[in-house]
Amino acid sequence: MNKFAYFMSSYALKALSGLSRTRINIHHQEKIPDGSIIFIANHFTRIETIFLPYHLHGITKKAIWSLADASLFAGGLKSVLDAMGAISTKNPNRNYLITKTLLDGESSWIIFPEGRMVKNKKLVNDGRFESQVDKLVHRPRSGAAVIALQSEFYRERLRRMKTINPKEFARLIDWFEIKDPEKVLSQTTYVVPTNITYYPMRAKENLLSSLAQKLMENPSQKVMDELMTEGSMILSGVQVDIRFANPIKMADYFNNSFIESDLTSRRKIFFSRRMCSAPIIKAASQEILHKFMADVYGMTTLNYDHIFTCLVKYMPPSSLGIDPYDLRCRAYLAIAGKMMETGRCFHNDFYDNQIHLLTDDRNKRFATFLDTALETGVLYVKNNGKLFKRQDKFEADVGFQGVRMKNPLYVVANEVEPLQDIVMFIKGIAEKSAVEIEQQIRHGLMDKALRDYDLDYEKVGTPSETFDKEAGRPILFEPSQGRPGILLIHNYLACPKEMKPLADFLSALGYTVFVPRLKGHGTAPEDLSQTSYKDWIDSVEEGYVILKHRTPSVFVGGFFTGAGLALELASRIPEIDGIFAVSPPLNLKDAGWQSSTAAEFWHRMLQKARFVDKKLDKGMKNTCSICYHQNPAKGMKALEKLIKYMEERLSFVTAPLLFLQSGKQFHSNTANAEKLFKLVSSNRKDFFFFNVDCHNILSGRDSTRVFRSIADFFALVEQERYQSMGK
Repeated sequence: MNKFAYFMSSYALKALSGLSRTRINIHHQEKIPDGSIIFIANHFTRIETIFLPYHLHGITKKAIWSLADASLFAGGLKSVLDAMGAISTKNPNRNYLITKTLLDGESSWIIFPEGRMVKNKKLVNDGRFESQVDKLVHRPRSGAAVIALQSEFYRERLRRMKTINPKEFARLIDWFEIKDPEKVLSQTTYVVPTNITYYPMRAKENLLSSLAQKLMENPSQKVMDELMTEGSMILSGVQVDIRFANPIKMADYFNNSFIESDLTSRRKIFFSRRMCSAPIIKAASQEILHKFMADVYGMTTLNYDHIFTCLVKYMPPSSLGIDPYDLRCRAYLAIAGKMMETGRCFHNDFYDNQIHLLTDDRNKRFATFLDTALETGVLYVKNNGKLFKRQDKFEADVGFQGVRMKNPLYVVANEVEPLQDIVMFIKGIAEKSAVEIEQQIRHGLMDKALRDYDLDYEKVGTPSETFDKEAGRPILFEPSQGRPGILLIHNYLACPKEMKPLADFLSALGYTVFVPRLKGHGTAPEDLSQTSYKDWIDSVEEGYVILKHRTPSVFVGGFFTGAGLALELASRIPEIDGIFAVSPPLNLKDAGWQSSTAAEFWHRMLQKARFVDKKLDKGMKNTCSICYHQNPAKGMKALEKLIKYMEERLSFVTAPLLFLQSGKQFHSNTANAEKLFKLVSSNRKDFFFFNVDCHNILSGRDSTRVFRSIADFFALVEQERYQSMGK
């Protein structure tokens, strides 16, 4: 085994990794013990035999050899595998070579228990781990467990022979070419279950497959499948999650009198079926096999494709089809629900707010799934926009060589099968009626808004200033059915109570009104310093969906920061019927916080510094009775980012717009207000100036006049919409 070639190939792989767009996340590497290790990994692609040793070497700083399927040792890949220290499963000396290197502990090994790539990921049959390749059933092999036990057997026999039979000790030292016996005796052998999950799993045309079609005459389906699948992974930025389970210590299986008898026997013994402890060793190898198989496939990193695919698979057939939004609601309930408490492994994004699934799908999680489902025929669309599924696509294997290319969602569904708790959870959601799903979203999001506030309020600890809890609680008025909903968004440093006078006025007119709490507000300035503008966007989106599930249409609006957030929301959700914006900001100067020397200092610091201390700036005081009196530096930075992002989005706003501004208000900047107004693409937009000298025209002496203007705008937009529907 050529170590020089191994390390040279590692340098080549490092260079290649710079060209690849593959993103690799490694989890729980702290579970990898010191000692002799066999990594047991699932096998889906050829590239695993290359990148996995490379990354494991980076973690362990040891040479990583691998046992690879004999079919991989062909063509150009054979040279790479030879250089990387891979051994063919058909090598007659494989067990000796692996045992020898495990004893000295200088190298670790990767073994794929299925003995081959499992392209269809069909691994479970009647509760047993079995892979199916072209209708042939293959059970996982216990060879890795046997080799691990064998290496530990010889280590323990060396320990005993050192004092009992020095001649046998010397023979074993010579046979395994051991240079440092004490080092061998100081170690132990472990099996470390390892899972590799890819997302998204897509096979599509790429540079490599295009070149193959041009340079090769009639490339085989096998070649095209591997180039399209694995080429896409390398070139298109697939995410790879590598996870490690708790190590399985081989020494734990040697507390047996029959094994001890063989370990202490003075005669020459070879690890074989002829040993008196062979049945015990066999039973131990089967136990280890079942443990590491359960660990390997129990660590599958669940992603959005898993959730959407399983929902479609288990939804009852319906002549009415599947509503795309209903499917997104089910995915939201799955990810935001009890599934996250199962202890399974999840895509990193699952720990973020999932409200994007119910609004504009800005991360394209549903869109990419749907594209694949439509392209491969798992789903099709009828004229009413509903989705219809072909259930046979989840049952028919199109063949080992083409399954990843022709039916990737079948592969995705198979990947979840070993996780029966997840399967049952998703199945439960899939079988609910559309009415039940709608009700769960409607009530669940409102409960979440109230629960999140209680949790945030309690976790602050000892705040720098106290805040009336009721003032920060989200507000919901539901006076009647059938009227539009109105989402009111409060200002930076403020809380929902700021918008209550307007909410009271509009609800008296029959509108359903919801005032969400922006994350970090209504608690303490310390809480605000831990939030980002994206958290505020999530808060607004949750408020929008709460109204969407209660009313036939939705208007949005707010004051200053709230106005900016309303415009940002409308830029992504064209279904919004109209927007009102009271004094939306274009920069921090519009906020009036740069009038003091302290404010100027903070603004310069925020522009230049990458990291800002959590200390609150007591020089920037806010006189509002329902606002924070201290303005955290990180909060200002978040506001600055929001303003910049909002300006970039204004041209995408097309809904009717009412712009309201105070000519005397110290927050106002007339030139900036006019610039913002012009950037909006709405065909119908009005600009009202109010000759009011107060901080907030929504709460001042003449606020009723402002309220009436907003209500008249809503009524006019409603009337125009009904007239257009009548036409």
